[in-house]
This record gives sequence, structure tokens and C-alpha cells, in this order.
Amino acid sequence: MELSTLQSKVIGYNVPMSKKLHIKIILGSIRDGRFSEKIGPWVEKQVQKNTTCTYEVLDLREYPLPFFDQKETPSSKKKPYTNEVVAQWTEKIKEADAYIFVTPEYDRSIPGVLKNAVDWVYPEWNKKPAAFVGYGTVGGARAIEHLRMIAVELQMATVRQAVNVFAHWTLQDEKGDIQPGALDQFERGAQTMLDQLLWWAQALKTAREEA
Repeated sequence: MELSTLQSKVIGYNVPMSKKLHIKIILGSIRDGRFSEKIGPWVEKQVQKNTTCTYEVLDLREYPLPFFDQKETPSSKKKPYTNEVVAQWTEKIKEADAYIFVTPEYDRSIPGVLKNAVDWVYPEWNKKPAAFVGYGTVGGARAIEHLRMIAVELQMATVRQAVNVFAHWTLQDEKGDIQPGALDQFERGAQTMLDQLLWWAQALKTAREEA
């Protein structure tokens, strides 16, 4: 890996790598022209402001998971990991100490592709925190509420603060690019969200290790 790439992923040089918390940023849409890949780099920049964590972006386009159709559920001892993509996805989820879901709102809920990706995994989500960046007519608020309920079933802890980007299409120019400074209004909320996420990430990691 080139140094510039490494530096873009490893944030903070005064904290030993073994002590850094690791965040997965999950892009929850695969549709053409999706806003998630445009706001994704902005989310990365917010994470980069912290000196105690590393991160990786998980783009669901890169994990073409089949529809969940297994007899055994991921919470059972017989895990449905025979599919190579499912195994890769599960391992990525296992690596994380915390998650940031970037999601649009589809019909008052989350995209089916995101729900399917969540459904393939169970113990790897357990006892870890999640935060949310939503976008849409009402800032993805209803999608985020559904994700919160799903997270409870997965034994996750969700943080109070979320980033809600209302009417995201108004923030883009005629080419579909985000206009300069259009997301500045959300930076304070994003930092509060990350502070809460990392607090819970450290607390739960300590608890998992002690258990």
C-alpha cells in the first residue's frame, strides 16, 4: 500500500495501532447516481479529524451478496458462510469496533440491499455501537429509526446523535456534485455523533475484552 493511501486510512500517529478503534463506514445504496458515494468522502473527512481511530469504507457495490435464503440463521451455530462474498463481508464486519451507516430513505425505510447485508451477519455485530448518516426528503430520519430497531435485535448500541441531510438534491449543482460548503452546516453534528460513537466503541471494546 502506498504511503498516501495508508495515511488516508490511518488517522492519528500518536496512538499505537493496537490501541486504535476501527470504524467501518457502510454505504447503504447501490443505485446509479447515488448520493452515498458523494457524501461518503465528507464522512471520511469527519472521521479523519479524530486521532484515535482507523476506518475503512465498505461499499455494498463491492459485496454483491445473494438474497438471504438459508435454512440456518447467522445466529445459529451452523452459519451460512459457504458463499465467498458472504464470508468476506462477515469478516469485514467482524474487524470493526464501530459502524457508521450512510443510508437513503426508500419508502419510509432502508434500502433492501442494506437490509439484506445486515441480515447475513449476527454475532459480528453484537455489542458494538452504530451511528447514522441519512439523507432524503426528511433527512433519512425514518430509515434511521428503522435501522435503530434492527440494531437492537442485533445487540448493538446506537448513539443518539445522527446526521440528517434534508433534501440532498438541493445541495448539488447541475452536474450532481455537492456544492462547495453545502455540508458545512452538518459538521458540528457529525463531530458530536463521532464523539458519542467512539466513547461507546471504547467502552464496549473494553467490556468485550474483559468478558
